[in-house]
Amino acid sequence: MRPKVLVVDDETGIVEMIRKFLEKDGFAVSCAYDGVTALQVFHRERPDIVVLDVMLPKMSGMEVLSRIREETQVPVLLLTARSMEEDKITGLGLGADDYVTKPFSLRELALRIRAIMRRTSVSSLGKPIVAGDLALDPEKMEVHVAGRKVDLTRAEFQLLMMLYSRPGKVFTREELLTVVAGDIYESYERTIDTHVWSLRRKIEPDPSKPKYVLTVFGVGYKSGNPT
Repeated sequence: MRPKVLVVDDETGIVEMIRKFLEKDGFAVSCAYDGVTALQVFHRERPDIVVLDVMLPKMSGMEVLSRIREETQVPVLLLTARSMEEDKITGLGLGADDYVTKPFSLRELALRIRAIMRRTSVSSLGKPIVAGDLALDPEKMEVHVAGRKVDLTRAEFQLLMMLYSRPGKVFTREELLTVVAGDIYESYERTIDTHVWSLRRKIEPDPSKPKYVLTVFGVGYKSGNPT
């Protein structure tokens, strides 16, 4: 059975271009051109992944993403304008799995879709981890900080699991991207910085003085030593 993709964008030319390319690449594609219709098609078709533009009529892409995340963890890839850095940060914080900036290569889009589906299909990320007051349960995809449950996106959880699977090891951004963005990263190393920024806002008592996810300047990130 072909993987099902829902493509949502108010520019019909872009939607049609994506649809034709993805169908030739082996996907079954549904389309919507506004946020309200997107949710209707989502509930009817139950896609395996959603390609979602941020700027939509009737209901914004961010609101659509938020509604989807209230129900399911179906992967969502955002389409954003190159200059809208805040959209990327907000989208990842709401639970988007990745983003592609316009203009984009159709081949890259297809590869990133497959990378997201490949990594989200993995059923187990390893054994539970406890580090001081930080507890990670990969089976439930749950994180507790000082006894408080923290809701993370899938990418944020995978990032945290990778860091704490090797306590103290310094991971480069490229290494972390193999988990967060699959094998297709090219110039997307800063995606990791965006995920870390969002992750720190959720788990750190003071994000400006992190203790769970530490920066190693010029290299990447490592786990902290929480107590």
